Amino acid sequence: MAREYWKPGNMLYPLPAVMVSCQRPGEKPNIVTVAWAGTVCSDPAMLSISVRPSRYSHDIIEETGEFVVNLIDEKTTRAMDFCGVKSGRDIDKFKECHLTAIPSKTVSAPSIEECPVSIECRVKQILRLGSHDMFVAEVTAVSVED
Repeated sequence: MAREYWKPGNMLYPLPAVMVSCQRPGEKPNIVTVAWAGTVCSDPAMLSISVRPSRYSHDIIEETGEFVVNLIDEKTTRAMDFCGVKSGRDIDKFKECHLTAIPSKTVSAPSIEECPVSIECRVKQILRLGSHDMFVAEVTAVSVED
């Protein structure tokens, strides 16, 4: 079978889109949709998210060193899409999407009550890779729906 070569690119699709919540002390919480998230270590449990430096949430995560990865389901798909095309600089995404910010157990960033799984994370390293910065983080707690 013949093969053809394409320009270098990431062919690891599809990837799970997640909603990442974050918050600066004293400010409204925010949500950023992230399509580049994944497991990087099992002991200790660690994951990564990649975020463009121009995104509003990037600076929040960099400054606080915390975020929550919220897995989506059919009920939260529309909110995930909305949070990926609107900026928290301009609107309150929790309010606009009728989502509930709830306290997390180990980080100051809120979890999203409507999401079935929330993974609380503390940043351990930031890798500046080009178009995106990768936040490598330790998982500090996981909460799931009953």
